[in-house]
Amino acid sequence: MAKTNKVMIQVCVCGAGTKKENAPTVPYTAEEIAEQTIACAKAGASIVHIHVRENKEVDGKMEIGYKSMSLDMFTQAVERIREESIKAGVDIIINLTTSGGEYEDFKRLQHLGALRPEMCSFDPNTLNWNNAYIFENHPRFLNYLGQEVVKYDIKPEFEIFDTGHIDSAMFYVEKHGIPKPAHLQFIMGVGGSMPGTADGLAFMVGKMPKDSSWSVSGIGRTHMAMMLAGLALGCDGLRVGLEDNIYYSRGVIATNLQLVERAVELSKLAGREIATADEAREILGITRHCLRDEKTNPVTWGV
Repeated sequence: MAKTNKVMIQVCVCGAGTKKENAPTVPYTAEEIAEQTIACAKAGASIVHIHVRENKEVDGKMEIGYKSMSLDMFTQAVERIREESIKAGVDIIINLTTSGGEYEDFKRLQHLGALRPEMCSFDPNTLNWNNAYIFENHPRFLNYLGQEVVKYDIKPEFEIFDTGHIDSAMFYVEKHGIPKPAHLQFIMGVGGSMPGTADGLAFMVGKMPKDSSWSVSGIGRTHMAMMLAGLALGCDGLRVGLEDNIYYSRGVIATNLQLVERAVELSKLAGREIATADEAREILGITRHCLRDEKTNPVTWGV
């Protein structure tokens, strides 16, 4: 069961694949990402998971909102979120993706040292994603990533798609001295990995290392079931957002705000309280990253 009554709500605002053709509400630009992040923070999200997009020519055709690991795109999004958060008087933990797929190792890592997020994703295994393509996470890259999260004091969110991924995550924790307890993010319902069922989640939770914190997300149609199962099993967090699921109900396209609001409502119905960003930092063992502006002297969150 959960070690606290608080639930962390994480919003994954866009992902790498959700397109406006399927969900017009998905954000592409730094301005859109920041605007939706602030709205979700006000509604109860304590963590935002960020992918970025760019306009890119692919096979002779200009693709709008194409997946990207551009340092410039990450910088624009992070700086805009930090600026708008200060203006709005809200606080949210920034969790940057490192899942760059076909990108070179350095492109998947460069934004960590440059932007110093408080969290980043850490996918500890390669898998045949939805039996459609290879989601590659080579041990070479994972060793680099393990070194980077320790160097820059970044909390890794271990994305766990199947049972063996737990052992892999803990291998890198031990090898690189990544501070414990580990935080495991169960991603349920991806074809070719653990199905999004209550018994599947219960099995995964039963295999966790002692004292780990954990959150859950269900992909697509498993979205609601996994939230309910997670709350029943005492999760520390719920992950929602247009990266994982574009529907609010059958045939109804969601917004990130609606998905956060529903996660908050379900958590409260389950008798749980919603964690603030600082309470999430306490649950996760995150040391807040701060920078003092010598001109105006405020302490701003971020780098």
